[in-house]
Amino acid sequence: MDIFSSRSAVIMDDNQIMIRPASSPLRRIFQAPFSRRTWAELAYILVSALLAVGALIFIVPMLANGLLWGLSAPGVRKLNAAARSLDRALLGDDVPAPPRLQSAQIFTVRTPDAARLAVAAGAAGGKIRVWDNKPGLTIKKLSRSRIAEVAAAAGIAVDEIRPGDVSLGWLSGRILDPATWRARAYFALKLPLAALGLAVAAGCWLGGLYFLTFPVWRALAPAVLPSVSLAGSFLLIPLGAALLLAAPWLLRGTTEPDRWLIRTLLGPSSPGERIRALQESRARAVDDSASRLRGIERDLHDGTQAQLVALAMKLGLAQEKLHDTTAVDLVRITQLVDDAHGRVIEAIAELRTLARGIHPAVLDNGLADALTTLAARSAVPVELVTDIPERPSAAIETIAYYSASELLANVAKHSGGRHATLEAVHVPGLLRIRLTDDGRGGARLVAGGGLAGLAERVRTVDGRLTIDSPRGRPTVVTVELPSHA
Repeated sequence: MDIFSSRSAVIMDDNQIMIRPASSPLRRIFQAPFSRRTWAELAYILVSALLAVGALIFIVPMLANGLLWGLSAPGVRKLNAAARSLDRALLGDDVPAPPRLQSAQIFTVRTPDAARLAVAAGAAGGKIRVWDNKPGLTIKKLSRSRIAEVAAAAGIAVDEIRPGDVSLGWLSGRILDPATWRARAYFALKLPLAALGLAVAAGCWLGGLYFLTFPVWRALAPAVLPSVSLAGSFLLIPLGAALLLAAPWLLRGTTEPDRWLIRTLLGPSSPGERIRALQESRARAVDDSASRLRGIERDLHDGTQAQLVALAMKLGLAQEKLHDTTAVDLVRITQLVDDAHGRVIEAIAELRTLARGIHPAVLDNGLADALTTLAARSAVPVELVTDIPERPSAAIETIAYYSASELLANVAKHSGGRHATLEAVHVPGLLRIRLTDDGRGGARLVAGGGLAGLAERVRTVDGRLTIDSPRGRPTVVTVELPSHA
């Protein structure tokens, strides 16, 4: 059997390597009702339904007029944060928060040509109100510099641009805040999804348990269930088992649309917000590359270069001894050549280590082989499950390898666990690395820590890192990367 198969599971335990096929679909079906993900999704459906009802109780009365829209915006934002936190804790998604509430930009502009400026500012995306009793207008949604640019481009003379009323800007910003309105839309759409999820939970879980134990109920209360014979009641057991086996997949069918709504409506979604996110991602990639280059430069200067300088000095001394015609000290020359040879060996080893740091040679045969080697070297016994039918790009493979290496190092150093499971699954467009350990839990992103650095590296390619690590329970860390960077 090929130990480096891309569709295999490898268990490392005390220098023994056992290989088994990856879990079959039938096995996954029977294991699904007892999996952590299923119970997390069931808890999410129950808790999020209560949150949706409470949110609508708060939101609906506040839709009476514009003043209440603005006053309720901070509360709706807190409900947004609660929904994202619930999603992060139970489903593992990490949806970033939308931009903070900001006061609306309102400026009063005095100009003799208010009508023309109103047309030009309206075309630039501003909201305009022309004054009736004096020459001028009020412009919203445009900055002072943008108003000046629009007026100059249209050849309009502007006498004065002044900020509008502060309290009006504060209220307008909250009334018109797009993220708040998207949150209201989310909870309106969430309610039918929550009702469907509760129906699935009740019908499949409670109904499945009822039919699975129906003979017991029939035996305990024959007068209540007289229409079904005791022998016939056993025919309902397969129906109960089928409902219980179908429950996890039907639950998933209700949580997946909910997750999509959260990503679409509760996080940054406007073009401007996405552009800012891409700019931040690009800045992180540039900083990461600069840091890597500085590290390579430091290693070459402090390590390899120092070794080569010492080598040159040793050879220079040996050369002087050989050119000394008065007395050739063969013992000293031999010692100098031996020292120089040792320096060469050390320099070669340092260059090899440095080259592996830039691109690990073990990745030449693919990520599955690299992870197998990594798991075999782990200080903690590791069960490795890989399903990588198609190779992602080289940059993604490198980040995935270093992510797995960092996670395994954390397990050995901090978790106190005695066993870990490393999964690497590649589907079109997505590579997922997931590490589960049986340690003490409590893993968190800490500034300057290994997980924080790993999260930064993952974000440079628009990837995502999620951590599920309650104290006293196993830790699950998931890294999701795009297939190509």
